[in-house]
Amino acid sequence: MNEPNPDDRALYEAWRSGDKRAGEVLFERYFDAIYRFFESKAKGDVGDLVQRTFLGTIEARDRFRGASSFRTFLYAIARNELYGFYRSRRREGALDFGVSSVADLAPGPSTFVRRRSERERLVAALESMPVDLQLAIELRYWEGLSGPDLAVVLEIAEGTVRSRLRRALEALRDALATDEDGRGLLAPLSGGSEEDLDGWASRLHARLRPD
Repeated sequence: MNEPNPDDRALYEAWRSGDKRAGEVLFERYFDAIYRFFESKAKGDVGDLVQRTFLGTIEARDRFRGASSFRTFLYAIARNELYGFYRSRRREGALDFGVSSVADLAPGPSTFVRRRSERERLVAALESMPVDLQLAIELRYWEGLSGPDLAVVLEIAEGTVRSRLRRALEALRDALATDEDGRGLLAPLSGGSEEDLDGWASRLHARLRPD
């Protein structure tokens, strides 16, 4: 599996051996991506979760065998931190992230106000989906993780990735279709095949990407 930044592994090895500067380089390189990961899922606690994720890579250093990239390993730690964050706020009962959505787990004022921009309507649709499906979409189409990397981060069999993505995209399509103002985001979608859904998700991300 190719390393997005070939020197990530060397930097990580140096950091876990005590080189603080190597850790700072990795932090600067991946801060924005990990911040985005938490921003729409844990309002008010993002900075703490980002810090815990980077520190978690050191605490879990014995689990990093080099089979995946450092970036994939980092997202896997971030996912565990997010799930731990939700569980710590659950007073009773087990959480099923294949059913519960961000809107269920961390509702805030932005969940209930009327959305005016396309970006806000997309965020609202994602927040209404089960967390497992939201993560699949964001990591594949927003952050560009490959199928094998997604399997590592989501802790599912590689052969399950395609079906997970299809379910996620269909859930996003359905969530947008139930929002009268959000239906415009379905405009580039021509059908329901995997190719149609993949292309639509990629175009949707490009359309809403900040300038």
